[in-house]
Amino acid sequence: MYTPTKVPDPVDAHVGKRIKARRFLLGLTQSDLAAWLGLSFQQIQKYEKGMNRIGAARLNAIADRLGVDVGYFYEGAPPSYALAETSPATRNESCNIDRLMSSPEGLALVKAFMKIDSVKDRQILVAMAHTLSSLPKTAAKLSCAETADAKCALV
Repeated sequence: MYTPTKVPDPVDAHVGKRIKARRFLLGLTQSDLAAWLGLSFQQIQKYEKGMNRIGAARLNAIADRLGVDVGYFYEGAPPSYALAETSPATRNESCNIDRLMSSPEGLALVKAFMKIDSVKDRQILVAMAHTLSSLPKTAAKLSCAETADAKCALV
């Protein structure tokens, strides 16, 4: 029996998350993207939540505006829709990237990272992240008194 409850298709939801992440990285609002496409910001919200499907021509226009090719939106798509030759390791890496880009902290980290021009400074930040990720969870906690800047404190 058919129930009218609207549940987003996993691929539509995935594509929507990728649109949202890319839009955020470029500093665009839903209204900015909507205006460029001649839509309402509510329509962009529906696309980003996967509630409304995106036609091929519209997805192509979104890709153009966000500076990516259409394939970008499908990277890391649920395995049943992913390319058959995609390895499990690649799918796992894509899932981690999706989780990172779906979190406010991950988006903020990537956005800040992209503003760092110095390759050496980027490498230092990556080394710090590796060090923090390898510490026991309790060892990674720093108090404000132990850091030079309260914004750097991990709690």
